[in-house]
Amino acid sequence: MSTTTNNDPLAARELTWAINPEEILAEHTKINGPIVRTRFPPEPNGYLHIGHAKSMNMNFKLAFEKLGVEPANRRTIFRYDDTNPEAESAEYIASLERDVRWMGWEPERTTYSSELFQQLFDYAIVLIKKGLAYVCDFDKATVEKQRDLASRRAQARNSGKDPDEVAPLDPALIPGPNRNRSVAENLDLFHKMAKGFFKEGQYTLRMKMDLDHSNPNMYDLMAYRIKYVPHPHIGDVWCIYPTYDFTHSICDSLEHIDYIEPYFWVLWALDLYRPKVYEMSRLNLAYTVLSKRRLLKLVNNGYMRGWDDCRMPTISGLRRRGYTPDIINTFCTGIGATRAMNVVEVEKLSSVARVELGAKSRRCLSALTPVKVKIVEYVGCTAESFDDDANCTYEVQNSPTDETLGCHMLKFTPKCFYVDLSDFGMDNDGGNFYGLTPDQHVGLKYVGANLHVSKLIHDKSSPEKLVEIEAKLDLSEGKPKPKSHISWCPSDSVKCEVRVYNNLFVVPEPSEKWEEELNPQSEIVYPNALVDPSVLEVAKKIEFSSEETGGKTKVTEDMSGGTDRHFQFERLGYFIIDLDSARDAKSGAYKLVFNRTVNLREDIPVKAKSATSAKDKEKLEARKVAQAKQLAAKEARLKISPENLFKEADEYKGLYSAFDGDGIPTHDAAGEKLTKSAMKNLKKEQAKHVKQLKVKAMKEGK
Repeated sequence: MSTTTNNDPLAARELTWAINPEEILAEHTKINGPIVRTRFPPEPNGYLHIGHAKSMNMNFKLAFEKLGVEPANRRTIFRYDDTNPEAESAEYIASLERDVRWMGWEPERTTYSSELFQQLFDYAIVLIKKGLAYVCDFDKATVEKQRDLASRRAQARNSGKDPDEVAPLDPALIPGPNRNRSVAENLDLFHKMAKGFFKEGQYTLRMKMDLDHSNPNMYDLMAYRIKYVPHPHIGDVWCIYPTYDFTHSICDSLEHIDYIEPYFWVLWALDLYRPKVYEMSRLNLAYTVLSKRRLLKLVNNGYMRGWDDCRMPTISGLRRRGYTPDIINTFCTGIGATRAMNVVEVEKLSSVARVELGAKSRRCLSALTPVKVKIVEYVGCTAESFDDDANCTYEVQNSPTDETLGCHMLKFTPKCFYVDLSDFGMDNDGGNFYGLTPDQHVGLKYVGANLHVSKLIHDKSSPEKLVEIEAKLDLSEGKPKPKSHISWCPSDSVKCEVRVYNNLFVVPEPSEKWEEELNPQSEIVYPNALVDPSVLEVAKKIEFSSEETGGKTKVTEDMSGGTDRHFQFERLGYFIIDLDSARDAKSGAYKLVFNRTVNLREDIPVKAKSATSAKDKEKLEARKVAQAKQLAAKEARLKISPENLFKEADEYKGLYSAFDGDGIPTHDAAGEKLTKSAMKNLKKEQAKHVKQLKVKAMKEGK
């Protein structure tokens, strides 16, 4: 089929048979008038993730801006494409609605494909009567054989070869015994399918498209299948369900959508309005996965606590970690929309978060691994001088850039306070470590005094563990200038749990062995951390559930999209109060849990060590061995030809059982056919390998 050029700023290629007849276009224009309508149509088979956030940003905002549509004429429909009851649930349906609203988008209306099932069934009847759909008894394996034969014949034609020589027709497959079935017989079988006469998989309804086409998407796609599964939205009304391929273009047409990517053949066959097309690449974010299949496995296999685990790229996970709608939408607007496949650095999202949270987060002091400090010597002051609150209480701005956020009071307690273990080392690492050491003093933030080590006290049962520092406090006028000022927590600080999050994977683009590439340090929990008492001012304003569990009430989720529960732990990063935080129902005492949203831009100095422990030596040796193995594997990989990559490379051995002519796997080890998406990713891996081989050849002067 030929194509025409389209100068629309969002349009992709336009097929000539996808152009609307004048009478249909006139009817659409009459209905929409100046309105331009888009849609956001997720399937409720999982939670929305950051890739959906990009799609929302496009359909609710960016598309209209690019087209210059006046705000008054912008409309977006939020539609549940709920055609697969086996994978869908009421939980997912509710989560989608919640996340769309939280992201700040207001749809024109919310619709369900399932509410159009009767109309879709009637359209299927129309196709059958037109001779453009037929009931088929092929099982999955036979359909794959038919499609493979059609594909090989198309490839032969495209390369100038005789398809009858390269891939001779097999009448049992093309056209097969079903394609030329009579209209009357097809109608009878289809009605029996709808009434439950047959078993699942015994029959399907397929669209009679074009088995000679060069595009495999035209090889008689399925329109209906039998499934004895109740639907989570409409119940057990139907035992046959339309496919996504058949449904979504019809729903787009009926809702008079303007900018989407439909399957035009269905609309052409039914003489329905053909929406315009917009194509954009999916979001690929480094160090994570966005495949729902993989996300589901992360949850079901216990790698994550749930869909809202802070390491998950879901909207729920991002919300719990402390990302706001403004952060996510600003990020999505910044990356824009292109058709080229690319991987976006996660640092772009982090940078947006720092800008947003830096201006709005309340400051506090913290110690993730607290070490007790006791002042035993005073210079320029006395112990008694700190008995007066006026001499040891400091006014601290909640934000150094926004006075409207107010301030809080912080009391220094010299007889007992805490510093973080990361701010202490046995030496200064040749001048590279700016923290406290036995020979290097530091300043105490807000106090204006220098802190010097007098004595180190270690745990008697574990000599390597530092439990207390006895120190000298210098407040004299001529005191030497410290290299750095460190944070501290007073004696009445609040004990809490802090969860620090890092990349979910150790590689930027997880491979087929992605489960082995999960980062064991993606979550680091500090169960005995401290935060200064000012955080209680925020905790007391938070709403807690009225339901008790074990004598405690849990904090309720904040769906406002604001930053009232956010903090900047000074010198550490941005944190938010987690949903696991609780309050004792009787005493009112708080058990606070904090999640790190993102670290600060500045690097935190690595703690210097006096000597490498035996455990660290083991880790170092293990790391060296692992690096040597990786180098050997890389060198071995560069000796493998592209067509044998997935057969001979160690990381792929045993994973696949069949390959195409270029060496791309087509079936997994169990004989199951790979998805188009999986094969596409494998082609990208092969292309990378080809590039690496070229680089090697250039270096060797070949």
